[in-house]
Amino acid sequence: MRDTINYAVFGWYPYLCLTVFLVGSWLRFEREQYTWRSGSSQLLRRRQLIWGSVLFHVGILVIFMGHFVGLLTPIKLFDMLGISHSFKQWMAIVLGGVAGVMCFIGLTMLIHRRLFDSRIRKTSSFSDIAILLLIYAQLILGLATIPVSLGHTDGHEMVKFMTWAQGILILQPGIYTQVADVHPIFKLHLFLGMTLFLVFPFTRLVHIWSAPIWYLGRRGYQVVRTQNKPVANRTPAPAIRSVQAKRPI
Repeated sequence: MRDTINYAVFGWYPYLCLTVFLVGSWLRFEREQYTWRSGSSQLLRRRQLIWGSVLFHVGILVIFMGHFVGLLTPIKLFDMLGISHSFKQWMAIVLGGVAGVMCFIGLTMLIHRRLFDSRIRKTSSFSDIAILLLIYAQLILGLATIPVSLGHTDGHEMVKFMTWAQGILILQPGIYTQVADVHPIFKLHLFLGMTLFLVFPFTRLVHIWSAPIWYLGRRGYQVVRTQNKPVANRTPAPAIRSVQAKRPI
C-alpha cells in the first residue's frame, strides 16, 4: 500500500501536474486573454503593497532559481566544478533560509492586506485568496525543512531529490523510489509544490508568463525628430469672394 501511494504521488502525479501546467497555460492564453492579468489593487494600501510585494517577489525569485538550478543541474557538473554535496546543501540552507524569511514577511503583509481590508477583500476572488494561502503553506513547509536538513548536512538527501527531479524529466521508470524513504515533511513539501503547478493555469499566477524579460535582449530604437520646413513656390489657395445680391428695383 505504501509503495502504491509513493508511486502515485511521486511517479505519476508529477506528469499530471506538468501536463495541466503547460496545456492549461496555453489554452488560457489562447481563449481567455482578457483574464491574463495580475488584477492590480495598487491604489489601496499602497505602502503596504510596495513593501510586501518587493519582499515577496525578491524572496520567491531567489527560492525558485535556487530550486531550479539545484534540482535540475546534472550532478556530474557539480562534481566537475569541484562543488561538494555538503557545500551545496549548506548554500541551500543559508540562501534558502534568508530568501524564505524575506518571502514569508512579504507574503504575510500581502495576505493581511487582502484579508483584512474590506475594500480589497471585495475585489478579490476565491482563487486570489486560495493561491496566496497555498503558497503561504508551501513556504512554511519549506522553512520547516531546514531543521531536518541540518540533521544530515552531508548532502546525501539532496542527491536523492536531484536524481528524482532529473529522472522525472527524462521519463526514467521507477524513479519514485529515490524519494520513497525521505522524511515526511519533504514528501509533503514536494506534493504541495507539484500541486502549485497543477492549479497554476487557473489562477492569477499566469501573469508570470507576461513578465517583460524579453525587453532586456531586444535591439534599441532611435527616435529622430525633424522640423518641417515650408515648401517653396507653394500655390496660394484661391481667395473666396463674397457676392452681395442686388435688391430688385
